[in-house]
Amino acid sequence: MKILFSGLLFWIHLSVSGQIICTAPGQNPQTAFPVCGTSTFTQTSVPLCGGKPVPSPTCNSYPLTDINPFWYKFTCYQPGTLGFNITPNTNSEDYDWQLFDITNHLPTEVYNNVSLSIASNWSGEGGQTGASSAGSQYFVCEGAGKPLWSKMPALIQAHEYLLLVSHFTQTQSGYSINFSGGTAIITDSISPQLFQAKASCSGDIIHVKLNKKVKCNSLTPTGSEFYILPGNLQILKATAVGCATGFDTDSIDLQMTSLLPGTYSLVSRPGSDGNTLLDYCDQPIAVNDKVNFEIYPLVPTPMDSLAPVTCKPNLLRLVFRKPILCSSIAANGSDFQVTGSYQVAIATANGGCSGSAISTNEIFVSLTQPIFKKGTFNITLNKGTDGNTLLDECGKETPAGSFLVFSAMDTVNADFTFKKSYGCTEDTVYFLHPGGNGVNKWFWTLDENKTSLQQSPIVQYQIFNNKKVQLIVSNGTCADTTNQLIRLDNFLKADFTGFEDVCPKEPTVFTSTAQGIGIKHIWDFGDGNTSFLPSPSHTYAAPTSTLPRVVTYSVTDSFGCTSKTQKTIKVYSSCYLAVPSGFTPNHDGLNDYFGPLNAIKAEQLDFRVFNRWGQLLYHTNNWKQGWDGNYKGRPQNTDVYVWILTYVERSSGKQRIMKGTVGLIR
Repeated sequence: MKILFSGLLFWIHLSVSGQIICTAPGQNPQTAFPVCGTSTFTQTSVPLCGGKPVPSPTCNSYPLTDINPFWYKFTCYQPGTLGFNITPNTNSEDYDWQLFDITNHLPTEVYNNVSLSIASNWSGEGGQTGASSAGSQYFVCEGAGKPLWSKMPALIQAHEYLLLVSHFTQTQSGYSINFSGGTAIITDSISPQLFQAKASCSGDIIHVKLNKKVKCNSLTPTGSEFYILPGNLQILKATAVGCATGFDTDSIDLQMTSLLPGTYSLVSRPGSDGNTLLDYCDQPIAVNDKVNFEIYPLVPTPMDSLAPVTCKPNLLRLVFRKPILCSSIAANGSDFQVTGSYQVAIATANGGCSGSAISTNEIFVSLTQPIFKKGTFNITLNKGTDGNTLLDECGKETPAGSFLVFSAMDTVNADFTFKKSYGCTEDTVYFLHPGGNGVNKWFWTLDENKTSLQQSPIVQYQIFNNKKVQLIVSNGTCADTTNQLIRLDNFLKADFTGFEDVCPKEPTVFTSTAQGIGIKHIWDFGDGNTSFLPSPSHTYAAPTSTLPRVVTYSVTDSFGCTSKTQKTIKVYSSCYLAVPSGFTPNHDGLNDYFGPLNAIKAEQLDFRVFNRWGQLLYHTNNWKQGWDGNYKGRPQNTDVYVWILTYVERSSGKQRIMKGTVGLIR
């Protein structure tokens, strides 16, 4: 309905009380039309029904409803974008749509799970709509003037989708849908084939399974698309499973005269309608495609096989050639007994039967506790507390005393030991796993991108630190994993801290920052003096001019390994801080720069130079740099300039301020 508010026309999709229930196939999510992505789907008329609310992640102004709906289903076979267009038979009519990803969800969840919606267009305009490159947003909400095209959504391979087409205009005029413009492929290129055939107990019904779904209407009621060899036997009746409420099926029951025990082939051919079975895109099952099946004599179903036994099994899975009646399985497991290398008790048994299932090909026997030790066992069939062993679908009882043999392996342990051998340039670690319990595979991850398949590898390491080591062991059935941290703690490095600029005749402290175990220290101060202390204090004599000294520091650890480092320091002739009264920046190598001298013990230094008008010309925090007499690249005139020096005195921690003037002479 359309409602006018304040002169503005809004298209509002309302959920009405007294919804008209949709009963036609295709008008509910669970009976959606299967789509062929390469064909144009034509809907000639639209029955009037619907009105169920449809949740939207973005459109919440008014309730949206599926008005006169049809639903379409498809699967993504190659990922990409989905493009499609809906063309009304009458161009002025208003069609809306919403796309849902229902992978691992029931189709009916589209009415209550808003997270399933991935794109929609509920524009109030009439005309062609869909998803194309013309769209700029994934969700277009209701209302006049809204764009009719939405952005093409991205489809995910193997995901299943439902497309709702809602006909807001209350007529029965139809439309067509064409899937094009996107990069995703929603058409299965695999041709339909016969996959499996199984006979009923009486041999008069053949249950046929296909590799994919086919159109229900491509099967004739007489099953003329099939015959049976040998003997060119004819089918009497064909029933497609699920076609009473849907359009497609992958299961067919064929009825015929009872067959005698033996091996047969079901063969496909063109039926009385001129074709074999057709999939959504009219791809046919090939003529003379066949599948073999067996008619067994009515004899008891044997204990066929046991699924491979895993490590520490606490569940045994029995597999039967013919289905076993669920009602014949004693829930307390009394139909079975396990005997062998040692006692194993059974807790329960079940066939995984649920819902309407009456038979099963598998029975799960639960043990009271897992089998941890190696052994060989029989699982034997008994008459249970329900008065029977097992009955197959034909009512035949498997004889008591039937048994299957199985073996269990020992559990394994990946715990390992190791021994370290330290070296100066390389450490060697000897790893040891004791084996046992049938372990025949080892996989070591040894840090530094090292691996090994040996039982007890020997590994060399050149980097001394903590190593993360993992071992996985297996005996072919059981596996175990252990992680350990191996500490190689013989890393040795000589290093120290100290002042780069040293005052003469004053103690200078050198602090060791060496790393290692039980290290011994040797210092050479570069002036002929040495020390064996960890962090010695040394006093240098006053040189006549600044003199570099090379300090050598060596350490030897408890393993006899040695590391050495050297650093050059400057020993000054004086540490008296002074500021010159003049300088001549003429690039003759003498007095070309102006700044504080010998500010070795001045910390947090700040030095500034101003002209007579108070303009800042130079600023530095490094006393080893000086003013070159320029300001912004321009030489300053011969004149007197003012300077200010502030710093913190290293020895006392007190702040000092010095001021003065300097003459610049050119």
